[in-house]
Amino acid sequence: MEIASRPGRMSGAAGALLREPARPARIRESSLATVLAVGTVCIGSFLGQLDASIVTIALADLRADFGVSLGLATWVSLSYLVTLVATIAALGRLADMYGRKLLTLYGFALFTVASAGAALAPGIGVLIVCRVAQALGAAMLQANSVALIATTVEPRRLTAALGAQGAAQAFGLSLGPLAGGLLLELGGWRWVFWAHIPAGVLGFVLGVLLLPRTRAHAPRTPFDWRGLALLMPTVSAVLLALSVGESARSVGPLAAVGGLVLVAALGGVLFVRRESSAASPMVDLPLVLHPAVGPRLAAGMLSFLVLFGLLLTIPQNSDDGAVAVGLLLATLPIAIGVAAPVAGTLVTRLGVRAVTSGAMVCVAGGLGLLAAGGSGPAVGVPSLALIGCGLGLFTPSNNGAVMAAVPAQQSGMASGVVNMTRGLGTALGVSVSALAYAAGGFVATMLLLAAIALGGALLAATAAAPTVPGSGLPRQRENDRAAP
Repeated sequence: MEIASRPGRMSGAAGALLREPARPARIRESSLATVLAVGTVCIGSFLGQLDASIVTIALADLRADFGVSLGLATWVSLSYLVTLVATIAALGRLADMYGRKLLTLYGFALFTVASAGAALAPGIGVLIVCRVAQALGAAMLQANSVALIATTVEPRRLTAALGAQGAAQAFGLSLGPLAGGLLLELGGWRWVFWAHIPAGVLGFVLGVLLLPRTRAHAPRTPFDWRGLALLMPTVSAVLLALSVGESARSVGPLAAVGGLVLVAALGGVLFVRRESSAASPMVDLPLVLHPAVGPRLAAGMLSFLVLFGLLLTIPQNSDDGAVAVGLLLATLPIAIGVAAPVAGTLVTRLGVRAVTSGAMVCVAGGLGLLAAGGSGPAVGVPSLALIGCGLGLFTPSNNGAVMAAVPAQQSGMASGVVNMTRGLGTALGVSVSALAYAAGGFVATMLLLAAIALGGALLAATAAAPTVPGSGLPRQRENDRAAP
């Protein structure tokens, strides 16, 4: 059902708060309407990934300013990641029912207000609460990012549009440490949060003017609160186990990791049982586990494991300053941006399996070059360019194939799951690369990441063709690009 087209069911303040504002007719009828909508989505994708990486570099200053332990200061980053990953699938489901534009606008607003609160925080407790609120705003943005593009862009341009969104995410991840270092030098850690506000305000205004309203809504069924109550502690336990496991060197922390793994396993079993029996599940498990979807979700998770592991390991292995390392890492988003626009053409000519599996082989090749020659500019720049080109071809092609297998009214749920697996891949990348670097150094880490990339290639090569699950027919998507 369409909220925007049925205002009679709501009145007063409640109706205004749950009604998607229409785009101006001049924007809707413009030949650039789709480009403008995708650009607005990219702002949200950039902000979410920038915030995930920019704050990490400020932890030492935060700890000194508030006089707290390293463990407590770490929660400034960890609370954001846990909240983001644990809620993103649920918010995608809500977006399917209430409107993807609506939740995106609320995401921009909440993220911006929470950033101001974080910048003004008088203590570590308030700062962590604001980080949780920031993560909820970012989850609203990211849960809808792939879905908004998939329901707005013509199928023949979908892969290129998803490539632009992937480049925005990679640019945010890569820019975070460099921007964070500059802001710390110029004005201290509070400027890390003040810097988000102009982009958040811009994103909100552009969202109102440029994003189309949702045409295909999922039925307004009771929300699966039991499923969410099981998913949140399960995902949180996984992320906490990975965080504690990075530095576990004694019996106590190792026992804590074991306990968290048991909680995650039990929660996972209960969540699957709940979603399998629920009348209106939060996550459509048959769809997520379909041979055209499940292997691609797993491959996407591995790709982000590799990307984030690389972003963590390169600075650790470099003796250069933050600016030099940031410029080196900027090779990745530049290469992603160059490769992504041609991904659609290659998929049309070669097929999605050939492109996605071949792209991950290229990523593995670049990691092999880094293992052989180190991360200095002479080897690092071409190696990172090869990795970036591989990811630029893989991510939009893989995400496009996932969304092609999903009914339009479940796009938000699927987009949330795509981004949840990306978040899990991010957390795994941090933990796996940290453990590998501590155990075997740079070369061992690059070889391990290369092996993981080859695993992603195998998953991509064996995934089924994108079809509507159960029908055997190619997906025909209802498009939102003509919506007000």
